[in-house]
Amino acid sequence: MNLCRCLLMNMVVLAAAGQWLFVSGCSTPAVLRVDLSETHAVITHLGWDTEGGDRAEKNLLRDGEVAGPRLRMDGQWHPASEFDTTVDEGSYELKVGADAKLKFDVRPGNGRLSMSVESQGPISKYADALELAFPFNPRLTPTTLLAHDRTGNTMMLPAVITSPDYGQMLLADSKGRHLNCRLTGDRVKGLVDLYIEVPIAKAKTTFTLTPMYLPPPQGLKNKELWRTIRRGWWGTMQPTAAWSMRIQGESDTPAGLLANNVLSDPPSISVWHYADQIMWTPDLAPGVWGPRIVRWTVEYWMDKKTRPDGEVVGYTHLGRDWDKFMDANSGVIIASWSYFEATGDLDWLRQRIEKIEHIADYLVGRDIDGDGLVEATQSGNDGTLENPARSSSWWDAVNCGHKDTYINALTYRSWRCLAEMEGRLGRTAKQVHYHRLADRLKAAFTKELYDPKTGLITWWKAEDGSLHAPESPPINGIAIEYGLVEPELGRKILERLWERMEEVGFKRFDLGVPSVLVPLRPGEYLGPATATWIPGRPQLPDGTDTFGVYMNGGLTAGQVFHFLAAHYVVGMDEKGDFLLNKMIENHLKGGFHNGVVNSFPAAIDWTDWEGNPTGYEGYLCDSFRFLQAVLIREPAMRARFYRPLNVTAASLPGK
Repeated sequence: MNLCRCLLMNMVVLAAAGQWLFVSGCSTPAVLRVDLSETHAVITHLGWDTEGGDRAEKNLLRDGEVAGPRLRMDGQWHPASEFDTTVDEGSYELKVGADAKLKFDVRPGNGRLSMSVESQGPISKYADALELAFPFNPRLTPTTLLAHDRTGNTMMLPAVITSPDYGQMLLADSKGRHLNCRLTGDRVKGLVDLYIEVPIAKAKTTFTLTPMYLPPPQGLKNKELWRTIRRGWWGTMQPTAAWSMRIQGESDTPAGLLANNVLSDPPSISVWHYADQIMWTPDLAPGVWGPRIVRWTVEYWMDKKTRPDGEVVGYTHLGRDWDKFMDANSGVIIASWSYFEATGDLDWLRQRIEKIEHIADYLVGRDIDGDGLVEATQSGNDGTLENPARSSSWWDAVNCGHKDTYINALTYRSWRCLAEMEGRLGRTAKQVHYHRLADRLKAAFTKELYDPKTGLITWWKAEDGSLHAPESPPINGIAIEYGLVEPELGRKILERLWERMEEVGFKRFDLGVPSVLVPLRPGEYLGPATATWIPGRPQLPDGTDTFGVYMNGGLTAGQVFHFLAAHYVVGMDEKGDFLLNKMIENHLKGGFHNGVVNSFPAAIDWTDWEGNPTGYEGYLCDSFRFLQAVLIREPAMRARFYRPLNVTAASLPGK
């Protein structure tokens, strides 16, 4: 085995006057490990650690598989290992035919890895296509691709290869060409394969891998804290590979859409999670623009998954569209705002505004009783949510519905965001219209959903009038964060939640905070009871048998963002910083994912109160959005992010 290790130059990428510059100054050098075969033109170990630790010792390639060139001959792909090869210290010469050879060089140097492919002789006599293939191991970490552009399932260089907890490398053609590549996968088998198309010609084609570091978002004061979490910030950016789940039919997932992870579903109910994070850091790398990826994803939901009445499908999985998610509509609207906020793309907004209004007006129509709040199609009454139905929101295993805090908070934000976009287009009447809807929702919110008996916001008020208030820190957090609860009451609610966490004995703040502090009863959870595969489904009447499992009181990091943000919004910075620091410490240890697991309960995207796995994804990219609290803790960043929420119809000029 020819071992080639490269300590890459100290590199940090800064954005100045709209240009990306590579300059020295990063205090810890990135580490790249490349092991090369002594007999064939293949890479046997590829690992990196952009923050200078020992993670490069882990192989990002699948066990027993190798990376390198392959040729398509007579309709079949043939890897480099099948060809007679001459080897000379990282330089390989493959005999393709009697009068044709392929040269493959792998060279570290000047702070990057260089891979060159050169055809010698008439290779096109023997092969009609040439690629570099990289078989990544998503069980270790969900390596995926953030591309310059895409057409269908074909993506184009340059592209960032992102390997969460290991780092990001910019993959580019040395001549700046937008060469094609493909990312394919298999969720069941745990496969992610990157194929880079190489022109078959005598001219040499050289690819480079360069470590990438995100510059701090403009205006952020705490640069040192940013440096601590800059690699983790990429965690929410998980474009899909092209893959099919052939269970109960066929569900084809296109490549390049923002999703739970590279081998999971692209959900509209979460698209705003990813869009918000990209909004802060739009310029991901030279030639790789984050908002473009947000736009692809938003347009997919608008054009492919919006029904004639304006309802947006929540996600597609197991051969069917899963619907009746109220946050599907608000999520697409908010993501559209995040795209526009990052780009100022008025042309796009003009083309899309009526579609966005159509999606928003579906929510308007869900105010069934005219009180200002939207009502879900699900009743929220005990025992009414039965498989295969799902709830009204991201919390799809909880029998929430009717007047639901989470969906009303997101509806409120979406209407405010849409009103701002209408104003930017000069559509004053529409701007006033959506602000008035938001005003009415806010006026009704605490009257209907605040529970004076507990001193907390209830999760949902069912159609039968019953209140369901399982003391949820994230649900209370989002209401306070978005200003539906006034700051004085918000502080009292947060203080009460901290008291309750102490009373129930919760201590693992490195994991975040629980989804609820008291058990959900069977009637408040997805049923029926005989469906034992449902994560967290309780059997005992009081719900204690599964308390701490999945959505019955388990912990997942992403939704904790709202609880964190609420503290900064109402001025409880010390408590917010305490929780944030604990979670960052766990994040730096890799404590919020264990690769693409796809098996309950082996995955740590959800854990119980002791940190034991109770999830099934393994890697849920929502988990990394809690890192937005690093920005939200600063007043100037809050002012930008919550700007649409601080406007009312009455505050508009001339009103």
